[in-house]
Amino acid sequence: MYSSRKICLPIVAILLAAGGLAGAAEPGYFGYGSVATPAQIAGWDIDVRGEDGAGLPPGKGTVDRGADVYAEQCAACHGTFGEGEGRFPKLVGGVGSLRDERPEPTVGSYWPFAPTLWDYINRAMPMAAPHTLSADDVYALTAYILSLNNLVPNEFVADRNSLPKVKMRNRDNFTWTDPRPDTMAKPCMNACLGAAGVRISSTAEGRSLTPRTTGPLDTMQPK
Repeated sequence: MYSSRKICLPIVAILLAAGGLAGAAEPGYFGYGSVATPAQIAGWDIDVRGEDGAGLPPGKGTVDRGADVYAEQCAACHGTFGEGEGRFPKLVGGVGSLRDERPEPTVGSYWPFAPTLWDYINRAMPMAAPHTLSADDVYALTAYILSLNNLVPNEFVADRNSLPKVKMRNRDNFTWTDPRPDTMAKPCMNACLGAAGVRISSTAEGRSLTPRTTGPLDTMQPK
């Protein structure tokens, strides 16, 4: 006759072995979801870098083509010539206002890199149907808006090579370095300070800020 101890030990060993194998196969796996495929990751990896245009896709667009796309997709909100409609923002103007108390955040004054104009249009425009324009149409819109701001000539063709070379009007008038110092402070979550070192330096009691908290919540009354 087998004792319960003799039966349980092999079962425990099997469970431990199974758990060990599962852990070795999928470290950190919680039993749900799936690993993203390269195609799925590529669908989200659409950012474009301002300084050198890294991330810009193949394609191109002219100023003339951009005028047609703009009239169809953008003019109702941003005005025929980028002057803005109603509460929708202006895209043109504001030159010289960067240091004003209320600078005008236009493409011509408040946009440091041309590639990120492509990135923004591609992500967010048109407002009612973002990320629906083709790469060529986004290049064309970018070219047209830059031309409205007199940043490129009418014959300019926007593509992944030409956009990083466009010198935006106030590119050198922004501060890119965060002046705040780095900190290496790490939050303490347990036994951070001995009781002898705790000292109450201030309290809300007596300032009519909070009710008393000395009793059960359902009997709390203002002091």
